[in-house]
Amino acid sequence: MTTIAILGSGAVARTLSGGLRRAGHELIVGSRAPRQNAAVPVIGLREAAGSAEVVINAMPGPVSVEVLTGLAAELAGKVLVDVANATESDERGFASALLYPGGSLAEEIQRALPEVRVVKTLNTMHESIMAQPDRPAQPPTAFLSGNDADAKKAVGGLLADLGWAAEWIIDLGGVETARVPEAFMLMVGDLVRALGPVPFGMAIAR
Repeated sequence: MTTIAILGSGAVARTLSGGLRRAGHELIVGSRAPRQNAAVPVIGLREAAGSAEVVINAMPGPVSVEVLTGLAAELAGKVLVDVANATESDERGFASALLYPGGSLAEEIQRALPEVRVVKTLNTMHESIMAQPDRPAQPPTAFLSGNDADAKKAVGGLLADLGWAAEWIIDLGGVETARVPEAFMLMVGDLVRALGPVPFGMAIAR
């Protein structure tokens, strides 16, 4: 059992906390707006990050670097799983431009927090698929990007706990390989217009 802190309290955080809790992990949820009257108590970000072995960034991408940098002491040496996307949005709320063109959110986090072992994953799918990868008609793909091999191995184990088969997971390499998976968000609006509001994710056919 691993103690995992999820930073963020939106739909992604709720989905991942439920899936990981069912797999037997101890979950802590941290937010910029702590509250005790929720079904699962939500504590402050600093307390959550400092209490866990693995930390998942499920906060909005545009604020992630600033907020995480403020938690440098609590995150030092830990595995940070980044599932966020940093984009500008159009009038319908779909991604219209990358906030870090020529780079990625994962790279910016790693640059800001060199003592943290950043692994990018699960950012190319609807949140409902993250903890239920057998939901779509064909298996989706979970990509791993990060500089630390042991950290990626640990994250791969968490993906397995969420139901991801080994053949559905692709290790792309260093953290710089997060650039293209993060850019997938630019297709989401067009795909929703073409397919309707159905849960989907990126998949590599082979």
